[in-house]
Amino acid sequence: MSHDAPSPIHQVLRFRPVYQERVWGGRGLADRFGRELPEGKVIGESWEISDRPEAQSVVVNGALAGATLHELWERERESVFGSGAPDGPVFPLLVKILDACDTLSLQVHPPDHCAAALGGEPKTEMWAVVHAEPGAALYCGVQEGVGREEFAAALASGTVADCVPRLPVTSGDAIFIPSGRLHAIGAGLMIFEIQQNSDTTYRVFDWNRVGLDGSPRPLHVKESLACIDFSDCHPALTPPDAPVLASCRHFRVRRIVQPAQSQTPWGMPGDFSILAVVRGSATIAGESLKPGDFAIVPASLPASLRTVQTGHEETEFLETSFGQSAN
Repeated sequence: MSHDAPSPIHQVLRFRPVYQERVWGGRGLADRFGRELPEGKVIGESWEISDRPEAQSVVVNGALAGATLHELWERERESVFGSGAPDGPVFPLLVKILDACDTLSLQVHPPDHCAAALGGEPKTEMWAVVHAEPGAALYCGVQEGVGREEFAAALASGTVADCVPRLPVTSGDAIFIPSGRLHAIGAGLMIFEIQQNSDTTYRVFDWNRVGLDGSPRPLHVKESLACIDFSDCHPALTPPDAPVLASCRHFRVRRIVQPAQSQTPWGMPGDFSILAVVRGSATIAGESLKPGDFAIVPASLPASLRTVQTGHEETEFLETSFGQSAN
């Protein structure tokens, strides 16, 4: 039985960001990317591409303006996401910008083997540092010799920060955060985050601060202790010159640097990807993109429209595609 080929989409897809207020956030998205943020709010996260019931991305350009990401996933899956798109009721990735003006909680996301039992969703992610203030750092993994008992004792004594390696970072660094890896983002970092479509976070320590309502934020010590991989003692950064920043069964993220005033094809017809501009500027399919902009390049975008034209300076992109075993 034959099936008609999907109708081609002659545009890249841009979405309205969904801003999330966080106690550790600030106004950096306005300063760095020119975003119009809600007045008087400290914005820690901008959900750029999201198929969550509480935060649905909506197309803002072209013939598909007004369509939600979920509607595209249900009605235009092959046209937008390609014949190799994974099965599942929702788009499987969530793409964010994080503006950490203060250090995030020490936290963990549940692995597949225990997420359901804990009432959560598994979550593997990666971070690409697009701006780092001097002295900024990430906290990832556990120190040698720290097991569940030692960690629990450190929580009780208030010395848990000593149990987590501190990794100094600069702009261009990246790191893969598999589910089960203990982690926190330090202050002074702007990060592009690619992750599974999940919003389950278990906080194990929050630096003794209060939330936006003036009360301490809830901790999830029991759940965290069930999730933390205490063998994860040597987390490693991915250096800025690495062409592939992360590759797993959920997603693959590449860094692409294109010379100023150059033209380069972006993938092949049939390829789905998410394009993000880190620095510089570019135009694709008539859509102009600047730092902090994200766009979906549909699988059905014709080859004639897949040329990326850069502006007057070298331009750096992140390209996200589905993982190798996603389908």
